[in-house]
Amino acid sequence: MADELTPAAERINLVVVFGGESAEHDVSCTTAAHVLRACDPAKYAITPIGISRDGVWSLATEAVAALERGPAEFPGRFEASGEAVDANRTLAESSATGTTVVLPLLHGPMGEDGTLQGMLELANVAYVGSGVLGSALSMDKAMAKQVLAHNGFAQARFLAYRATDIRPSLIEHIVVTLGLPCFVKPANMGSSVGVSKAKSLDGLRVAIETALNYDEWVVIEEAIEGREIEVAVLGNLTPKASVAGEIIPGDEFYSYEDKYLDDSYQAVIPARLSAAESDHVRRLAIEIFNTLRCDGMARVDFFYEEHGKARGWLINEVNTIPGFTPISMFPKLWQATGLAYPDLIDELVRLALERHGRKRRNTAR
Repeated sequence: MADELTPAAERINLVVVFGGESAEHDVSCTTAAHVLRACDPAKYAITPIGISRDGVWSLATEAVAALERGPAEFPGRFEASGEAVDANRTLAESSATGTTVVLPLLHGPMGEDGTLQGMLELANVAYVGSGVLGSALSMDKAMAKQVLAHNGFAQARFLAYRATDIRPSLIEHIVVTLGLPCFVKPANMGSSVGVSKAKSLDGLRVAIETALNYDEWVVIEEAIEGREIEVAVLGNLTPKASVAGEIIPGDEFYSYEDKYLDDSYQAVIPARLSAAESDHVRRLAIEIFNTLRCDGMARVDFFYEEHGKARGWLINEVNTIPGFTPISMFPKLWQATGLAYPDLIDELVRLALERHGRKRRNTAR
């Protein structure tokens, strides 16, 4: 992973996009501050672009000023606001002045789900992370689960419904099928936004209503009594897996508050696994990464059932733009594997350029 970024080793135009229209806007703004602090100004000419909650693109004034002052002056997060810019013009002007890579730090819909990726493909600009299909498929938990089930990967029993399918008689059917407690999630959302643990019929009704505030599709899963194990994956054609880490929630489950507000969870890195268990889950993470057509990076989350039903490794979900805050698992896992935060960013940029060049060669045939 120590390859040169480009043959000419020129300073790369790095367009960092953050904020966004999803409920994960705040997480993205925090991620941006830490990523920008770690970027090497000798390697990158950085343009921070903020997207407001109502979809306005702007040159992020606060981030621009912080970059001029230096990393010691960085706040804990940036506001995604400033002078409005035209997205296509900004990308075209950047590309006209040299090699350009977009680093999307947008979590959730309208950023992690293939929408931004499609725009960047049409603009012929390299970008970090998975392409349109891998992004969209991984973001939609219902579709990802169907694809993974078809390919033989074990997972919790689940049901998925559109808002128009929900009716009173369905609640009892869900309980009979999955039991209580069960977990209810918006199909297209991350960071545990809109996720509830339902312990009763009434609780299940409320949980479904909550999830449908964030997406028109809802996923209901059986509750798993198992360890929460995460693996970070990095690469394109030959992806590599980090050491495995374990999450011990401070809340009743690994909730949004637990992840970003309370800082009450524990991260055990490396996870307390045997060498054989660790090797197995790392291979499994790469297989799932490839199955969902991911590129660049992803965090692959598992449950490990050692007791009870004892089904072993169950895939939970895949995040193609994982959190990059100091307490986020993706950078911590790679740091524990021997790849420091700034080097991780360099590698993601290299992978973006490699994938873009390969795909454009294939498209031009």
